[in-house]
Amino acid sequence: MSAAPAPLEAAPEVFDAGAFQAATGASAAQMADLCAFRDLLEEWNGRMNLVGPSALADFWRRHALDSAQLRDIAPEARTWADLGAGAGFPGLVLAILAKGQPGAEIHLVESVGKRCRFLQAAVDALALPAMVHNARAENLALKVDVVTARACAPMARLLGYAWPYLRAGATGLFLKGQDVGSELQDAATSWKFQADLIPSISHTEGRIVRLKGVTRVRPA
Repeated sequence: MSAAPAPLEAAPEVFDAGAFQAATGASAAQMADLCAFRDLLEEWNGRMNLVGPSALADFWRRHALDSAQLRDIAPEARTWADLGAGAGFPGLVLAILAKGQPGAEIHLVESVGKRCRFLQAAVDALALPAMVHNARAENLALKVDVVTARACAPMARLLGYAWPYLRAGATGLFLKGQDVGSELQDAATSWKFQADLIPSISHTEGRIVRLKGVTRVRPA
């Protein structure tokens, strides 16, 4: 397991829409879609608990930047699967940034029906290159360039969910927090893999785990 440098500089203390645009190079059209997505999220959050109020207040750093940084780690990826897509992080952000890109398709995999309704509403409203799957991640066999997830499950269990995608050749990019080291140790009892830990630019203790060469050692 080796460390790799972050693709962008760490976010400053004050981080708003302008700071996000400066950090990512998002176009005016992409910023308009991101703002519309945030409005939809706030509207739907009044009906269901998609994200906490404090997290919504820090939308641009905690959610948008946290998601967007994956694009810089895998700039050539065109097809993604976001497992446990929930409120659309990172999947909807990636779909907004990929809009208009030839061959782009983001698969939003979510087992909870009401969250799928929100995801589909956002995809439809913003005309995004994304497909919503109301299914358990491990029951699908989508061929994608990258499989990702955020706040979905501990790594040992997450690899079980992601195994059909990894086995088909996908690279794993998983957003993790300060406990990533112990999670990888636990996962290594059931899985063999090559892992790089990439520092997050949105959270000082966050890491993006890049996995390749994943094989099952024994049933997880």
